[in-house]
Amino acid sequence: MNRRGFLRGAAAGVVAGGLAPARVRAQASVKIGTAVLGSYILAGPVVVAVEKGFFREQGLSAEFVPFRGGPDLVKAVIGGDVLIGLTGSTDIIVFREAGMPLRMTATQGEGNDFALVGGPEGVKMADLKGKAIGVTRAGAATWVFARMAARAQGWDPDKDVQIVALGGLDAQLAALTRKEIAAYVWGDYGASTEAQGRTKLVFRLDSLTPKWISSIQYSSEEQIKKNGDAIRRSTRAIFQAMRLMTSRPQEASGIIAAKLGWTPDMVASVHRAWMPYFPEDGRISAENLKAMQDALLDAGSVKKRVPLEEHYTTEFTPVRL
Repeated sequence: MNRRGFLRGAAAGVVAGGLAPARVRAQASVKIGTAVLGSYILAGPVVVAVEKGFFREQGLSAEFVPFRGGPDLVKAVIGGDVLIGLTGSTDIIVFREAGMPLRMTATQGEGNDFALVGGPEGVKMADLKGKAIGVTRAGAATWVFARMAARAQGWDPDKDVQIVALGGLDAQLAALTRKEIAAYVWGDYGASTEAQGRTKLVFRLDSLTPKWISSIQYSSEEQIKKNGDAIRRSTRAIFQAMRLMTSRPQEASGIIAAKLGWTPDMVASVHRAWMPYFPEDGRISAENLKAMQDALLDAGSVKKRVPLEEHYTTEFTPVRL
């Protein structure tokens, strides 16, 4: 409970010239999960919200739980172990097609933060013809964008490039260092590894997709029905953290760097790339969601068009601070 709430409770307890014990609201325990740890826009706001006490201000005792990918996170959300999951936006389209009872609850990152990156020596897009490009897994957003990038060059993505599913960032970097791939697709505009001197930007994929949502918050339909108030307060805490990240980036960078194992300069570099794309109030663009669904259908990541309204709820947005 914050100081103002405490004083209100204490004032209400004044009875017959004495003070009755102030009633303290018990803090609800929640777990907030992210698909990965090493993502500025997914993990950063949760880390800041925990460290700065924003969840406590909302009457919540929050635990941050990073996972090793979207599939692991979604199991925890559906199982009720995690209240809110933060992940890449295409997960909701893929998971809903698979019949998973989930709803997007807020937009976590606007635009498209994916980029094609190569080694630090630099490589041009034209040089990638006939080469291998790394992605996380077949059907994932990274896979979709690798195919889109190839088509934008007039290439056949099944013949003119080799798209290789490698998994997480460590595996991508290792394959790039060994020259097993010439480039790979990743988020955060390629800023984190470029700040380390390990990669160099080849191609920003937002140039191919003017309508997109980079990352989202979601919850299970059961949790939305049973714990809507906790979702609302958790979302507010996360947006409080993003407001601090944009208004006091140096302070936020120190907090995030300590948790992610990055240097503050590295966090600051990623922050600068992200600044234009922080969500204002979490509202969900159905138009952008449709553009994403169209892209995934075209690429074959999903096979059927699930109605858009089944992917999200407007119950928790716009977020009011």
